[in-house]
Amino acid sequence: MADRILVVDDEPEIADLVELYLRNENFIVYKFYSASEALACINRERLDLAILDVMLPGISGLQICSKIRERYNYPVIMLTAKNEEIDKITGLTLGADDYITKPFLPLELLARVKAQLRRYKRYNSVDSEAAETDEVIVVSGLVLNSRTHECTLNERPLALTPTEFSLLRILCKQRGNVVSSEELLHQLWGEEYYSKSNNTVTVHIRHLREKMGDSFENPKYIKTVWGVGYKIEG
Repeated sequence: MADRILVVDDEPEIADLVELYLRNENFIVYKFYSASEALACINRERLDLAILDVMLPGISGLQICSKIRERYNYPVIMLTAKNEEIDKITGLTLGADDYITKPFLPLELLARVKAQLRRYKRYNSVDSEAAETDEVIVVSGLVLNSRTHECTLNERPLALTPTEFSLLRILCKQRGNVVSSEELLHQLWGEEYYSKSNNTVTVHIRHLREKMGDSFENPKYIKTVWGVGYKIEG
């Protein structure tokens, strides 16, 4: 079954171009120029990924991302203008999985879309290698089920994005060992890791801590080893 992708951008030439490239790759595309139509689609259709422009009139792409995260964990890619770092940080904090800066090459966006869908399917597929080899990981009250993509902390469900789940799973598999930001970037984004900054990992870690009810000053679960990386002690 073809993957279903939501595209929201109030610049028709950009939205139409993205739609064209996605359809050429046999994706089903739901394209909108306004947030209100997009929100109706989110509530109506089964989606596999969303591409959202940050700067939309009325309701912003960041607000749409927040609405998606209230109910769904499929990947969200934000389109940001002029390399605005604050938009990227805010988007990641609200649950976005990736971002791409305008102007962008359509083929680069396609690569990001495919990478996010691979990760999403890997942790939701009953046939995935991860499910076979590490179906359930238990560390310090954390339980990660790679088969169902469910995570609980002391029996309390955590609603994690695919990127957050992947990051936490890497740390749990390496329990007791420090994992550098560079290694996390490489494992999460593969060959695209060179285009990311360490700040990307920092934001995802902060968001995980918030969901886990952990503190920045004295974290109980995800520990920062300054100048080195992060670890979870099991």
